[in-house]
Amino acid sequence: MASPSVFPAARKISELENIVGRLSPVQKMLLGTDGSVTSLLEVITGSPIEIETLEQRTVPATEAVARDLLINPGDDVNYRVVKLKKAADGETLIYAVSHTPLQRLEASFKDDLTQADIPIGVILKKHRIESRRDITDAEYLRADANLSRIFSTFPRELMLRRSYKIFRHGEPLIAIQETFPYNSFQDERRVIVETPARIHLTLTDLTGNCCRVDGGVGIALDEPGILLEAEKANEISVAGESDEVAERARLAAQAASEHFGLGGARLTVRSAYRAHVGLGGGTQLGIAAGKALCELYRRDATVREIARAVRRGGTSGIGTAAFEMGGFVIDGGHSFGPGKEKADFRPSSAAGGIRPPHVLARHDFPRDWKIILAIPDIPKGAHGQAELDIFKKYCPVPLADVHELCYQILVRMVPSVVEEDLDEFGAAVNRVQELGFKKVEVMLQHPVVQKLMDGMRCAGAACAGLSSFGPTVYAVTDTQGRDIEAAAHEVMKDVGGEVLITCARNEGARIRAV
Repeated sequence: MASPSVFPAARKISELENIVGRLSPVQKMLLGTDGSVTSLLEVITGSPIEIETLEQRTVPATEAVARDLLINPGDDVNYRVVKLKKAADGETLIYAVSHTPLQRLEASFKDDLTQADIPIGVILKKHRIESRRDITDAEYLRADANLSRIFSTFPRELMLRRSYKIFRHGEPLIAIQETFPYNSFQDERRVIVETPARIHLTLTDLTGNCCRVDGGVGIALDEPGILLEAEKANEISVAGESDEVAERARLAAQAASEHFGLGGARLTVRSAYRAHVGLGGGTQLGIAAGKALCELYRRDATVREIARAVRRGGTSGIGTAAFEMGGFVIDGGHSFGPGKEKADFRPSSAAGGIRPPHVLARHDFPRDWKIILAIPDIPKGAHGQAELDIFKKYCPVPLADVHELCYQILVRMVPSVVEEDLDEFGAAVNRVQELGFKKVEVMLQHPVVQKLMDGMRCAGAACAGLSSFGPTVYAVTDTQGRDIEAAAHEVMKDVGGEVLITCARNEGARIRAV
């Protein structure tokens, strides 16, 4: 039988560090040790370590497992899933999955392995089994729902995983995978921020006739989202999914640091979504960077204060409110006229330093209403100078449109959310696409946007609308989600694009300090 190859653990861990960022000495030891992980955890934590068996059963070896253990496919193996946790407080430290060929176990060893919550290292020591550990891989992955629940982390947080085999008499006795969060066992305090996205249904008043302007309506979304990590450093630096994302986060963090008198930080944007597609990514990223910095330095600042510091929310307050509280939100806009907050019509990107609007109403949005996002691969929604020019050209909008908008929002949309009347909500959203500044935004879109709205409604959506300046189109339904998804793909077949089925998030950004 061929002897197993020796895996160069130090090299693999170095390669992993180049991908995910700096690893602490403790993390490197956990990934690279060839001794008992349980004993190492007891030394690290100063607490006895307990095992909790989550699942254990005899299963036939798959092709991959058989190849790993040098047995035949279909041979019986013990499949074991356990948590290693601190006895003092029950905190989960390691999630481990193992496969053990039953044909290689003595009866007493098998009894201990299959009937008791005993660490494998303790079992080996108890039975005086001489063995060695060969590390075969060290990698990272994103937390799924199961790992997020087990470790109380956010979805999509990075996890570190190592794979190794325990050999006895030259044969694999056990194959094990051990997983733990990247943000565990760090040697510096870290802050993790996970944000919602938002759809922006409409701006309310771009006439300014009543000494008010702006105002908005929107909904916070579960997905997509932004996941950002931060730790103290001598200066502000950001690593991101792209140079554009990193630079936007850096500018926001720098602005927050200067405004609140904070120090430096090393930020890493682990996940983000496309900017300028109508989902408010710029606001979420900016506030997340500012909030992470404030949390790092224990600076007590409200979300609205941070938004103003990073120059977000100068027109619409929906993104700020989505970050702060989630749900279905209506904001009250700004005072308008000489000497007031705003003296002209302009988008948030050109309204830096103006406070985000106050929230006038907020209600949970029905979680069983599916929100389907169609994002065609067409030029990004208006932003920068182009957006500013559109505001100058098309504002003020007709006063009659604003009057009907207020009616649709207050008399139809709000009651339908409270009473969970999807038909009435859909009717209001569909009518809003034909009024005020939203009518302008729709009119200026690529032809595929109107086709998406029509196609998704025909496929069963109660409503379809353009989020902000687009090009994202959203649809709302409580059934037929897959039919609407298929219709969106069909409309976008010539331009390409993506479709995401999500739902409302009735809470704001989630923040964790470790």
